[in-house]
Formats: sequence, structure tokens, C-alpha cells
Amino acid sequence: MSGRASHSTRSFVSLVAVVMVLAWLLAGCHPSLPTLPQTVQLAQADPRQMRFEPVEFNPPEPERIVLENGLVVYLLEDHELPLATITATIRTGAWLDPQDKIGLAALAGVTMRTGGTGRMSAAEVDEELERLAAQISVGIGTESGSAMLDVLKKDLPHGLRIFADILMTPAFDPARVELAKLQAIEAIRRRQDQPQSIAGREFAKFLYGATHPYARENTVVSVTRISRDDLLAFHARTVHPNGIILGVTGDFEKASMLAALREAFGAWSRGEVPPIVLPPVEADEARDGKKIVRLIGKGTSQTHLRAGHLSVKENDPDYPALSLLNDILGGSSFRSRLFQDVRTKQGLAYSVGSRLQAGVREQGVWLMRAETKLASTQEVISRLVANMERLREQPVTDAELAEAKEAFVNSFVFSFTSPSSIVSRLIGLEYDGLPKDFLQQLRDKVVKLTKEDLLRAARTHLHPDRLRILAVGPPEALAGVLSSFGEVKEIKLPPEG
Repeated sequence: MSGRASHSTRSFVSLVAVVMVLAWLLAGCHPSLPTLPQTVQLAQADPRQMRFEPVEFNPPEPERIVLENGLVVYLLEDHELPLATITATIRTGAWLDPQDKIGLAALAGVTMRTGGTGRMSAAEVDEELERLAAQISVGIGTESGSAMLDVLKKDLPHGLRIFADILMTPAFDPARVELAKLQAIEAIRRRQDQPQSIAGREFAKFLYGATHPYARENTVVSVTRISRDDLLAFHARTVHPNGIILGVTGDFEKASMLAALREAFGAWSRGEVPPIVLPPVEADEARDGKKIVRLIGKGTSQTHLRAGHLSVKENDPDYPALSLLNDILGGSSFRSRLFQDVRTKQGLAYSVGSRLQAGVREQGVWLMRAETKLASTQEVISRLVANMERLREQPVTDAELAEAKEAFVNSFVFSFTSPSSIVSRLIGLEYDGLPKDFLQQLRDKVVKLTKEDLLRAARTHLHPDRLRILAVGPPEALAGVLSSFGEVKEIKLPPEG
């Protein structure tokens, strides 16, 4: 006991001595250390006053090769772990779905993976991937399809063979197709359960129109109509080597990898790749300077709000300025204006923010969102509109501009955190027809922006008077509240099932 007490006493005395020496040094008492001016000491003591040079980052450059059949390949070696990853970006998509068979592309993506191949049954594919501890996934979205293989280096030849077969010769096993259809139908029947999901889906229809590929939805009827023959025809028409970009990263050697890719895909003939052509967006009813309000009846204890309008494409000259404006308004969470005003100061909503989703082939979306009590719905909408109007009426502050720039520039490196993310970014830019240095250009433009640039962009692209406002909640509690912002029309959700 006495030994432990003695050790504790010595430790305490030593700690006191260290603290006294540090205090002596900081006070400037050591003759060899000049005393710093008080302002400098304060600047060093306050981390909020620290300033750093902008982040400079030059990611490694993948090698781009085009195989004889038009298959584009990006290669970037990474020998840290004995693993390899191959991704495929496919020029297909749900925009090709026939109007009476919405859901065809998504179903094709699922069953390409689960439905077996020309060489192996569905069960054999599953068993072999489990034996190899490998993973293959396939999915088809609105404007593109994707597939990925993760496999150990030693099993790469075998894994690549299965991966290539899934892309080239999917069998669409009838039993697996029927299972996928049943799962899709069950998801449709549960679609009206979540108010947030309802708000997101219906707001897309509100902006683009219910029949536009960005907004249209599958139904029990449309999924039921899809047959295995439809899936085979969809694959044959839209999936071709000259419409695919492969990304290869991990532990491999270039020469052997190219030989393996040629062996796996070399016999696959070119095809006619469908160009991505989207229908025009329906005429905007709000062009006359009136807000349009929609209400979706749902028995909830709070209101789920969306307010916004169509916005710019990603290559628009004002996209950099709008990105910073969105960060300042509501995109930066805790330091944003909406968060500080609606949540912190007013206490009106737990969740509030904004988002700029720039389009590539079609107009993008600028939106504000919030979830609030029924009783505070009107005030929250008023605060959303007022904060949007403020961006048009007066410049942002110097501090807001500096913080938004710093956040944007520093986040740049997160697009290049790994070889796979580097390759994925370049593939995405090529797929969308953007220059490979698009992000670097964007960063350089952001750094040069002024408060006046942001004010001009806000006055050009933000239109509080043309907002489309959508609320999900009890109609009897919200109809009167929403009418102060415009004529309210209720959207009746179709029964599912």
C-alpha cells in the first residue's frame, strides 16, 4: 500500500513540475525564448484563427486502353492487398423502358446477376462465387447500368470468366425471374409506408412530370407484364462491348490483365449502342410567377416538406457559384443558414437543409426540405422562402464565402481517396461527356468566385416566386395552412397491391 502511495506522490510531483516549466516557458521567462506579442499568442491559441494554404493534390493517372471490339478499359495498379476490383459502366438504362413495362431495365439488372449464364446455372454461379469468396453485383438505373467484381488476386481468372459471362450471356433463369418480379411487386406494395420516400418520389413527378424517366414508377401491372423474353431482348439490344467502360484496380500486372480481358471479352462482337435521348420536360406551370402547392394526404404527426424548382446542368457556367450558394443556404448542415435559422434559433424542425442536384443531360434540381410539427408548417415554409429570397437580395458574408470555398476545395481530395475512386470518377466523366479534368476546373473556378458572382447567380437561377411546394401530412390539418402560399391541389396516391 505504501509503495503505491509513494509512486502516486512522485507522479503528482513530476506532473506539477512539468506544468510549472510549461507555464514559465509560455510566459516568456526563458532568456533564449523571446516573448511573443499578445496578439500573436492569441492567434496561436485560437484554432478558429488558423489559416492554411489551399489543398494541392495531384492524383495518379490511370491508363486508358480501347480493346479491338470497342471495350474501353481504365487500369490503375495497387499492390497493397492481393485483391482486384473490376467495374463495368454500361450505356443502358430505364429511360429505354416501354411505357407499359416500366421496371424492365431494373429487373434485367437484378436477374443478370441472379439468373445464371450460358455456361453455368444460377445455383452454380452462387456456389462458385461463395467458394471463391468473390462478389459480383449488377444494377441498372435511369441512365446507366453498372456491374462489379471483387475477387482475390489468385482467383482473378476464374472470377473474371464468371463476370464476363454475366455481362455477355445472362440466362435469365425463369424461376429467378419470377422471384425477382415477386420481390419488385412486394416493394411496390410497401412504397407508401414511408412519408419521406413519398415526398421524394412525388416531388420528382411534380418537377419533371409523371411520365418522364427521372420520375416515372413501376407498378404491379407493369412488372407483371414483363417476361423472360423481354429481358433477353432488352439485354441483346442495349448491352454491347463498345457501350461499356471497364475500371480495373488492385493487385495485377498490366500485360497479364490485358491478356485476361481479351480472352474473356475478345469474342464479344460490337453492337449498335442506343444513344441516351430523354424526352423534354413538361411545360412549367410556374413560369407566370406563381407558386404551385401540392398536398399528399398521409396520417402523420408531422409535415414532410419539399420546396424547389428545376435548375442548371453540371456544365453551366454558374454551377460553381450555385454550389457555394447551396452550401451556404442548407447544404453544409450545422453551419448553414437554414439549420441556424429554422432549427437552432427558431426550434421549428429537427431536420432541414437544401440540395443542388445538377443535371447532365437534363435540367437539375434545387430543393429545400424540412420535417416539422403540423402547427409550425406555415412558419417553416415562410422561413425557407425568406432565406432563399435573402440570397437574391444581398451578398453573402465574407466569412460564409470563405468557409464555403474552403469546404469545397478541401472536399476535392475525397473524390480520389483510393485507386477505385479515381478510376470511377474518370469513368463517370467520360460516360457523361465531360473533360477528365472537370473537377480540377471546377475547383479552380470556385477559388476565384466573389460575393458579387454569387449574388448574380442567385438572381439569375433562384426563383422564390416560382417555387413548387409539396407537403405530406394530414390534409385536414394542412389544407388551410398551405393555401396562404398558393392554390392547393391534393395528390391522390394510387392504391398499391
